[in-house]
Amino acid sequence: MKPKSIRRDLLKWQIGALLVIALLVSLITFVLTWNAFNHLRDDGLAQIAYSIVRHGLVSSDNEDDDDAADKGQFVSQIWDSDGELQYSSVDDSGPPRQQPGHHTVDWHGDRWHTYTLEDGGLTIQVGNPSTYHYADFRHIAPWLLMPLTLMVAVLGGLIWFAVGHALNPLQRVREEILRQELPKLHALAINDLPEEVVPLGEALNDLLQRLESAFASERNFIADAAHELRTPLTAVRLQAQLAQRADATDQRSAALTQLLAGVDRASHLVEQLLQMARLEPDAAQFSFATLRLDRLAKDVIGEFAPGADAKEIDLGMAKSRAVEVYGHAESLRVLLSNLVDNALRYTPGGGRVDVEIDTAAGQAVVSVCDNGPGIPAELRARVFDRFFRCAQSSPPGSGLGLAIVKQVARLHSGEVTLDMSADGGLVVRFVMPAVAAD
Repeated sequence: MKPKSIRRDLLKWQIGALLVIALLVSLITFVLTWNAFNHLRDDGLAQIAYSIVRHGLVSSDNEDDDDAADKGQFVSQIWDSDGELQYSSVDDSGPPRQQPGHHTVDWHGDRWHTYTLEDGGLTIQVGNPSTYHYADFRHIAPWLLMPLTLMVAVLGGLIWFAVGHALNPLQRVREEILRQELPKLHALAINDLPEEVVPLGEALNDLLQRLESAFASERNFIADAAHELRTPLTAVRLQAQLAQRADATDQRSAALTQLLAGVDRASHLVEQLLQMARLEPDAAQFSFATLRLDRLAKDVIGEFAPGADAKEIDLGMAKSRAVEVYGHAESLRVLLSNLVDNALRYTPGGGRVDVEIDTAAGQAVVSVCDNGPGIPAELRARVFDRFFRCAQSSPPGSGLGLAIVKQVARLHSGEVTLDMSADGGLVVRFVMPAVAAD
């Protein structure tokens, strides 16, 4: 399919409008000129009739009159008071006598325009055939249209030039965009752009800025991920070497235990990196559906229950009600899993982790509360950054959990907030639109 062209559309509409206007002007000019031409003919016939009255009968010696009569352009006739034809400029009697004034009559296969005048008992009639009248008008008609044709040609050329000149800024923007090179992008110069194109330039600059930020974030993410992976992999290599060199069984067993712990940390980091990759907006098409958020939370709690029991942590639903949301089930499961996993990591043995599902003002509210060390108020905004970990955090982690939570929340038009629990721990609240009950 051929793409639309602004230049072509502008030229089509403007030149089309010019042609329509030119056609209307031509038609109006033709009609007005034709009417004026007819008035001149009628005035000419009347002047000839009055001239005959003033000067008497036209002499047959008058060569101009004879030529006009011979050519059939004019016919002059005079009748007396008794209606007898006294004079005719043609051999025949001429067009039939009419009442005083202008008339149109048929005579000898042609339509004649006549003017009849009564004076002193005489009736003078002068006539002119339409054939010659039309022929005379055809001679002047092209000259009437020539200035208009020239004007259309000149204006058409000016429109062509003006449209091309007006669209030049878009061409300059296109060339400047093509000169951009990844990963460094720079803003377009919009100071010289026309007022109508400035919003487009501003939108493109905003897009370029967001792309630059995205590329920078991607570069930082890759660098941070490589750094974070290097630490557990280095530890795994070290423990493997210790196990290889160990002579005693207990030393080898301790080294292998540490090796497995390092593998688990690396696996956990890789899993979270994969989760973040799957949650990128352009990574997949998310299939949203109506689902029960409380049931999903119970499933997640069931998955983490064995680990909580091993640490002697009381994990459960403190409050639950049937809440329906419209969302992507797998990503919401990832969000809940990360919230519960973080709470269990930072809650000491014998502690408590409560999950609540509720609604407020048409919003679904998920709260995960623990009695761990909490997060200082000045660091709560930063913990959503990738790979950020509090300095006082003792449990090992990747620093990706809350970043993933924030990404899922954004996907569902929701938000995540952090607060201090009643016993000094942390409360994480996730809020998203709930499905209205029927």
